[in-house]
Amino acid sequence: MSSLTYDLTLAGLAVGSAAALSGIGLVVTYRATGVLNFAHGAIAMVCAYALRQCVVEWGWPLWAGAAVTLLVLAPGIGMALERFVFRPLAVLGSDPAQTLVASIGVFVLLVGGAVLLWGQGARDDAPELMSAEPWGQLTMALLLAAGVGAVIRWTRFGRELRAVVDDRQLAVLGGVDADRVAAAGWAFGSFTAGLTGVLLAPYVRLDPYGLPLLVMEVVAVAVAARMRSLPVAVLTALAIGVAQSQLTRLHPTGWGAPLLQAVSTNLFVVALLIAALALPRVGTRDALPRSATARVPTPPGAWIVAMVLFLLPLGFAGSDLHTSVQVPALGVVLLSLVVVTGRGGQISLGQAAYAGLGALFTALLAAGRFPGLPRLPELAALALAVVLVAPLGLLTGWPAISRRGLALALATFAVGVGVSRFVFAQPYAISGLSLGRPAGFEGDRAYYVLELTLLAAALLTTWLLRRGRTGRALAAMRDHESGASAAGVQVPSLKLLAFVSGAALAALGGGMLGMGLRAFDPAAYDPVRGLLWFAAVVVLGADSTLGALAAAALLVGLDAGARGGVAAALIGILAVLVGRFPGGPYEALRTAAGTLRLRRGARLTAVGVGVRRRLRPAEPGAAPRPTLTGLTASGVAGQEAAGAQPPQGPPAPDGERRSGGSGGKPNAAEGRMPTPAPALVTHHLQARYDNFTALDDITLTVHPGRVTAVVGPNGAGKSTLFHCLAGTHRPTHGQVLLGTRDITRLSAHARTRLGIARTFQQLAVFPSLTVAENVRVGAEQGRLRDPSAVERALRLLGLDGPVRALPAADLPTGTLRRVELARALAGGPRVLLLDEPAAGLDTAEVTALARVLKALAADGTALLVVEHDLDLVADLADTVHVMAAGRIVASGPPDRVLDAAGSQEAPA
Repeated sequence: MSSLTYDLTLAGLAVGSAAALSGIGLVVTYRATGVLNFAHGAIAMVCAYALRQCVVEWGWPLWAGAAVTLLVLAPGIGMALERFVFRPLAVLGSDPAQTLVASIGVFVLLVGGAVLLWGQGARDDAPELMSAEPWGQLTMALLLAAGVGAVIRWTRFGRELRAVVDDRQLAVLGGVDADRVAAAGWAFGSFTAGLTGVLLAPYVRLDPYGLPLLVMEVVAVAVAARMRSLPVAVLTALAIGVAQSQLTRLHPTGWGAPLLQAVSTNLFVVALLIAALALPRVGTRDALPRSATARVPTPPGAWIVAMVLFLLPLGFAGSDLHTSVQVPALGVVLLSLVVVTGRGGQISLGQAAYAGLGALFTALLAAGRFPGLPRLPELAALALAVVLVAPLGLLTGWPAISRRGLALALATFAVGVGVSRFVFAQPYAISGLSLGRPAGFEGDRAYYVLELTLLAAALLTTWLLRRGRTGRALAAMRDHESGASAAGVQVPSLKLLAFVSGAALAALGGGMLGMGLRAFDPAAYDPVRGLLWFAAVVVLGADSTLGALAAAALLVGLDAGARGGVAAALIGILAVLVGRFPGGPYEALRTAAGTLRLRRGARLTAVGVGVRRRLRPAEPGAAPRPTLTGLTASGVAGQEAAGAQPPQGPPAPDGERRSGGSGGKPNAAEGRMPTPAPALVTHHLQARYDNFTALDDITLTVHPGRVTAVVGPNGAGKSTLFHCLAGTHRPTHGQVLLGTRDITRLSAHARTRLGIARTFQQLAVFPSLTVAENVRVGAEQGRLRDPSAVERALRLLGLDGPVRALPAADLPTGTLRRVELARALAGGPRVLLLDEPAAGLDTAEVTALARVLKALAADGTALLVVEHDLDLVADLADTVHVMAAGRIVASGPPDRVLDAAGSQEAPA
């Protein structure tokens, strides 16, 4: 027994050492560039194939092939990726979504290229670089970890690396060559990937799909190390490797034996699931595909062309029609990604798992092998399979509530890999399983008609989820999650809806695909294929239903009509270039065509423009572009002159509300109306970030009909106070009361629906929606559901002209400030929290904004303003609180406390 334990431990150390090498490379690449290299496994596979090509095919000596592969090819791949793929994205300051998609694109491109070069068959003659004895591999892993750790801790390059990771732009300003640091990180990471590949290839199946996925499974060790600690990554890899090896001695019996056996042989997958689901703080930056501009409507002609092309296969026969039946089914699967990723903005790398579950459940139900249910006709089985799989969307939807960015990508990828390993690859689920077509639809042509009907139903479902109140809420969540929550959107519920709907559509498409092929093929739903589907949808327009259909036709057509790997290579190339055209190829072509038209068009000189202006008078119907300064004439002031009341209530004349004192404030001797009951109160509020106290014993009262201002230097705690009041940060101690109700533990959207609205210092508008749609989101999700609220808010802020139909992405800062404020007002708030409302505005716009805020206060709204512009504070505020070091150090009328505030602000 001791001999067996020793042998198994040695075998586990060998596996763990290879996993440790991979983990070291992933951590170093992430620390140097901030990118989780999803292509790590694909680089390992390419290097393993390259070594085999040199040694087996070309007859090179092993040492020469290894030197070229590990010292030239592997680092060269890394440096090429950094130079031509990821450096342009970093320079452009791209959304992390684009970086993630580019990384997946490199994975898909390398896999497709490997299939084109070496074919899809598995190879069992990979050369053995090192013997099976684990000590050499273990020593190599430990030496690499120790060397990298020493370089990071004690060398100048290590200091530069840490500086680049913390803040690339600041490091560059400090004289650090960030490109050199990133290139070195990519080169070393690719070297470790290549080393992992050539060490594993002799002992596992060498094929373009299996080895990349196997290497990516060990990303668990890097996640467990929080993408930072090399010792933790090495120890985790060795522990999992030894544990997995020792578990092979178990021989469980009973009904659960196959599943337990699968767990014991896929312990790295189990670790990936646990690490991805238990460590939500890994890579918390947004990695959601977002629209920088409003989505361009698809021309009707494109839909006509698509309809003709999808009807065209009805005239096919034989193998052509048999291939065509896969297109509508895959189109339905890809529509699920349009719902989840394109409209909901939630990354999902596990949709292939839901498609496979739909096919598997359909087959089990039709065969009468589903536990507790009788045998069903194929159509009924498909419908029930969709119903059964839809709730399983919570497997990825629930983690999405607390995860974003890299953490969500890892969670969805882990779910996809787990389903593939523990369900699709197990004989107990798929042995002897076949899948027929529904009665009356056995022939390819009849079945294709059925598929088109189901595809039309899926398109209708997708259309409904992209229209109306739900569609606007989904778009708001995608464009700016915090802003959507502040507008009252129930973000957690909406995420669950997106994932559940996506799982249902994927299951429908998967079942259709299985019936079309007349079999359940686990390889059709493996995680690598899921990455390919995700990349295809994103690069062809994540929010485009027509793009999803085009992607389905492209993938099926290229796989059937061209050499294997062409489709993957093409999608990979497009994904690598995603930073160049984030809206998809159609948007890129449209932009290029517009640029060409502008270049070709004749342009007048300055003299010509002046002559045309004199000869052609201005059109009487042309309206000037709305600006905030125009509000005084067209909004509140205009209504006062006409004797009408503004939509939110008339502002009291200045002589009645403000007189004397700084900024027109009343003197105590002149008397005031009785102080109204407080609208928002904090009691002894404290907030901490780790060991730092951001707020310390803050007691604050905000009254209706008054403007309360908070001023102070940067770092005083103003933003943290705002987050505690708005519900985006939970205080460690104290209370927040709305009237008499304790709202300390309520979420941001719940507070909005109770009457607390806010704006953001950094604009929180929804660029893919028009101005009117932005405001409508606030009206639909706010405290009051008043049909006239949208028009009232637009009119009050001077947005009821032509600007209402313009996409928010194309508007200047001053107009966007009005849009954000109008959205907040449309929900009928009792308390309005304004965070730096004058940021980015010129003097005239600030003056106009002040008039609006005075009118709102006169109407009874409680306003709390955080602002650095002390002149604006002096003009607006009834009470000013000065903060410093997390405490309120002075409070009172502005004329009494602003001198102290000015001395506090000066150092900042």
